[in-house]
Formats: sequence, C-alpha cells, structure tokens
Amino acid sequence: MTISTWANAAAEDQAAIKDWFDQWSAVVATRRFDDARALFHPDAIGFGTWMDLVEGLDQLEGKQWRSIWGTIKDFHHETDVHLKVIVSPDRLMANGLVTWTSTGFNEDGSAYERPGRTTGTFVRAAVGDPWLAIHTHVSLFRGVPQKSFGG
Repeated sequence: MTISTWANAAAEDQAAIKDWFDQWSAVVATRRFDDARALFHPDAIGFGTWMDLVEGLDQLEGKQWRSIWGTIKDFHHETDVHLKVIVSPDRLMANGLVTWTSTGFNEDGSAYERPGRTTGTFVRAAVGDPWLAIHTHVSLFRGVPQKSFGG
C-alpha cells in the first residue's frame, strides 16, 4: 500500500472528518465534556502540551481536556483553511490534520493569541458509520506560551 492510495479520500469521508473537527471545536469552546466524549472511541489514547500520554476517555478528559478548556476561549479548528485528510483504502481508518486558534490569558488577565494544531486518527466499524477518534495529538505552535490562566 502506498501513501498515494491513502490520499484519495472520498469527498464524503473528507466532509465527515471536517464535520468531526467542527463538532469538536464547538464542544471545546463550550466546555461540553459529555458531548466531546461521544466523538471518541472508548479506548482512545492521546497526548498534547500538558500530558505525555493518556489512555482511555476518563484520563483524556480528566488529565488533558479539563486542565485546559477552562483556561481558554474562542477555540476553533480552521477546517476551511488547513484541514488535510487521508483515508485507508477500506475507508475504516482515517487521519486528519488541522490547525486551530484560541485565546489564552496571561497571569495578569491580558489575552494573547494561542494557535496550535491537532492530529486525529479515526476509526469506524463500517463505511457510513460516524468516525470516532481513537487517538489525538493536540499541541501549541512553537513560541506560544504553554500556560493560560483564565477563560
């Protein structure tokens, strides 16, 4: 199997992955943890700026999401600008890469731009089923302050 085989994602698969990232943007921005969990496979793993590795939804939510989402505002994946999607030939696994924006806050309460990137690996049991994230890597761009203090 070559990468070019993977790169030929069907338009409906690309649209579904875009929709997934758009949904996740909305739940992060509104801090709806239960809705976020519904977008993930129960055995999801991930890592990011604050956690080296988390396993399972309880750890992902408790150690990654809850440590960050309450300290930022205006989180938004830039799916109309910087989304890349590759899908396996059987259309049961996909990867999506996208940039995002958010607002962070310094200790004195002043705001700063807080951009970054997300990579997601998605699975589903059958073509046409919703995609579920089985892995995410969410990180800040280089040079962005590592900690936000408000929101």
